Amino acid sequence: MSDDRLKPLAAALGRIPSGLFIVTARRGDAETGMLASWVQQCSFDPPQALMCLRQGRDMNAWLEVGSRFTINILEDDGSTDLIVHFGRGFGLDEPAFDGLEVERPDGAAPVLKDALAYLDCRVMSRHTVGDHELFIGRVAAGATHGDGKPMVHVRKSGLHY
Repeated sequence: MSDDRLKPLAAALGRIPSGLFIVTARRGDAETGMLASWVQQCSFDPPQALMCLRQGRDMNAWLEVGSRFTINILEDDGSTDLIVHFGRGFGLDEPAFDGLEVERPDGAAPVLKDALAYLDCRVMSRHTVGDHELFIGRVAAGATHGDGKPMVHVRKSGLHY
């Protein structure tokens, strides 16, 4: 597709709103977290959520069918420190939670106390979709940490981060 036709398409795709989230996972005693934006509820009964992570992200190796992950939902105007902290990225062997208040209810992947809410999920299926991996997780538990509004993110271009 020519650049002239690609620009309006990129702008239109960029107007699809998303949230900002910190997704956490654990494998044995190791834990990690990352900033994510493509997360959405996809079923009422049973409650399920989906997320898409770019192929090649370190965390993808840990998210096998049956593994647990936590979606930490960020609060509008209250999560800048978490975005900065997780926006830099962490290798699987790096301490991602140093200096943060974290809970691990019932063996869940880390729950950030400064997040607006969290969803404890188990991977039910995984699919390759273009340049991303799509994970569908069954939500086993969740709670809110306040009455704030979730952060909404809109891109200038829907063709890259």
